[in-house]
Amino acid sequence: MRNVALVLFCAIASGLAQGPQPVPTPSIVYAVHDPDAIRDYKAKPRVVREMVNRLVLAATGQSDVAKAWATLVSPDDKIGIKISAAGGELFTTHHDVVDAIVDGLVAAGHARNSIIVWDRSLGGIKDAGYRSGINGYQLKAIEARNGYDPKATFSAPLMGKLIWGDFDYRSDKEIVMLSDTENTSNVSHFSKIISSEVTKIINVPVMSISETNGIAGCIYNATIPNFDNWRRFAQGSRFGAESLAEIYSNPLIAKKVVFNLMDGLLAQYAGGPQPQPNYALHHATLYASKDPVALDAIALRNLEQWRARASLPPIGSTAAYVDFASQLNLGNSAPNRIEIRNIGR
Repeated sequence: MRNVALVLFCAIASGLAQGPQPVPTPSIVYAVHDPDAIRDYKAKPRVVREMVNRLVLAATGQSDVAKAWATLVSPDDKIGIKISAAGGELFTTHHDVVDAIVDGLVAAGHARNSIIVWDRSLGGIKDAGYRSGINGYQLKAIEARNGYDPKATFSAPLMGKLIWGDFDYRSDKEIVMLSDTENTSNVSHFSKIISSEVTKIINVPVMSISETNGIAGCIYNATIPNFDNWRRFAQGSRFGAESLAEIYSNPLIAKKVVFNLMDGLLAQYAGGPQPQPNYALHHATLYASKDPVALDAIALRNLEQWRARASLPPIGSTAAYVDFASQLNLGNSAPNRIEIRNIGR
């Protein structure tokens, strides 16, 4: 009798194990569109501010902007806003979007001068309207070599050629002295901004493709510009593309990014993330989500549609990391697991 009970128990347990698996919670992507937000490549600060505020209120379910941001970050957090500054004057993350975010964080109790706004390089940021010191927050680029953390690393079985500015780069003189040394490595170092200077990240990419990685969206913006020896992951290979999802899953990124707001005031569907006005349009839309994968999936779908209309080839194969990120449980990429909510006035 005891053996029969044991067999029955095992059969039930096996049946339960093979039963329906839990369905992932649907992700919500919030979108706000206002044709008055941008005209002739010039953003309208008041309109953009209202759009940003409506997004954060909707995404957090709050009725007050200060309370909304307070649900995303705590008073003790060191906050960083990761922008995209590769697009120069026209296609850098609009400073009006950043100003609205900073003002919301200040309303939530954070000191303006403690907030870091950064990208790897800030080369064209002045032309995009950013003014160091004027708005009170810190504008930072990642310092060559010394800006990377020797203890915060990511290894992958893909060798990369080191260049000046990478942490492990050796000059010709050093290589001569160390005859068995080559300027190649399978190790990348995260920036010190990511590893130790911020505890919470507001991720603010632009809506643009990447010629090497499919889309320069949320996952790309939090990874490629934030570590050295990155060129090995931007070669168009599937291996390199999938690695972006693995890099994003590192707690230094995945556990710090609390909100993604994509600047789609201008959208660029070819040639990005560098500026290519001939392949851009006034989209006048901002998107937000706590799920970077869902937001990238929605952006990728739109970019593919615009490329098709322009008789350009699809970019989905080089954006394979978006689906791979979903497999790593970083978010949802399947259309039936994403809900788009358009926020009205």
